[in-house]
Formats: sequence, structure tokens, C-alpha cells
Amino acid sequence: MNVTKHGENLWQLTRLAAFNCYLVREEDGFTLIDTNMGGSGKGIVQAAQMPGLPSLPICRISLTHAHADHAGSLDEVAALLPDAEVACSGRTTAFLQGNLNLRADEPQAKLRGGFVRRNTPAARLLRPGDRLGSLRVVAAPGHTPDQIAFYDERDGTLLAGDAFQTQAGTAVAGVLRWLFPFPALATWHLETALTTAVALHALNPTRLAVGHGPVVEKPAAHMAAAIRAAEAKVHGQTQTA
Repeated sequence: MNVTKHGENLWQLTRLAAFNCYLVREEDGFTLIDTNMGGSGKGIVQAAQMPGLPSLPICRISLTHAHADHAGSLDEVAALLPDAEVACSGRTTAFLQGNLNLRADEPQAKLRGGFVRRNTPAARLLRPGDRLGSLRVVAAPGHTPDQIAFYDERDGTLLAGDAFQTQAGTAVAGVLRWLFPFPALATWHLETALTTAVALHALNPTRLAVGHGPVVEKPAAHMAAAIRAAEAKVHGQTQTA
């Protein structure tokens, strides 16, 4: 597990060069955002104990969405950290229990990507606007119906899940990057993803941390260009990289 620090409060944990989860420092310990693919639990816990990181426990565990590369090690991490609070959206909790039904008010498009079932219950159900430590929960559907993002009120860091990717270039979920096509191929509904991307851009984040790819500092221009490309795709125009 490769560990990279960004700013004062964020550590990026990367497996296989392109699959990220994150530790966010709080006064009482770390919040873990996403648990990476299956088999990552031990590596995540060991990474949090590496020299150079604050000597803090992982106190909270949360997920952006229920795809296997984000929720795959939930049960493993929870078993290794029985005192950590698990906090997820109600929709993600339902997906992890196998309820993949779409709501009547949602686009009835085919779900894509590898959703997983997991046994760990959420002690707390998160809604948009809730706080998880210093992180504000932000609705971020599109890549999946259940996706949420987290905005750090202290320094403007945005943990966006797969609402954007930065691997092989910054792109809105659903816009293909041939060198790393997997987030696009696993996206449920591009139009909804575009609406989310616009809303996240409006937060004016100082730092963009995503599920796949490097963390981007001062990401506004990158996000805006990705949004323009997604708009072109939605409107059937020819897009350029």
C-alpha cells in the first residue's frame, strides 16, 4: 500500500497504482474513507501505523459507494478495528445488503460495475449535509445511485469517490479515458453524473481526491474542462481530450 500525504490532514492509500482510499486526520483519530478492494484490510491498518503518520487510531469508517473497489474490504477493516464507528449512507447500506432496486424518481438505467454484499452494519446512517468529523456529506449520484462525497470544511479538500477520475486525465464519471476506462464502464447514468460534477465544482475545492488517480491541487480548471467534455458527450458533440 503506497502512502502519500496531501496537506495537513489527508493521506492517500493507493493499491496497484490506481485504487485509492483515504485517511483524514481528526483530533481523536483518523476517518477512513473507502476500504479499497477485497484483501486490503491488513494493508490499510498497517499503513495507518506507519512511521511519519500521526500516532492515532482509525476511529471512523465510511464509504463513498458500494462498488467492490471501494467497499471490498469493509468487513476486513471492521473486524480489525472493532471499536471504529461505521457510518454510511442508507442507500449504500441497502446496496451492501443486496437491495439494488432503483427508486421511482431515478433514471431507470442499468446499474453497472461490481456491487458487493457485506455483513458489517452501519452504526450511523449519513445524509447529505451531515458531518462526519470535519467532513460534510455531499450527495454525488451518477456513477452509482448511492454515491456520496465528503468536503473537508477545514481546508476545502473534496473526497469525490468516482464522481471524477484523475487516472489518465481528469474526467467526469461516464466519460471514457482509454488508458483507464474502468470508472466510465462502471458508471450508471452520465447525465446524473454531470449534474453532480457541476455541483461539486461549485464547492470550489482546493484539493480533489478521487478513487482512481492522483490527488489534484487547485483542481477548478481541471474539473471545468472535464465538465465541458461531459457536456459535449451528453449533447452528442465530438469531444477532445
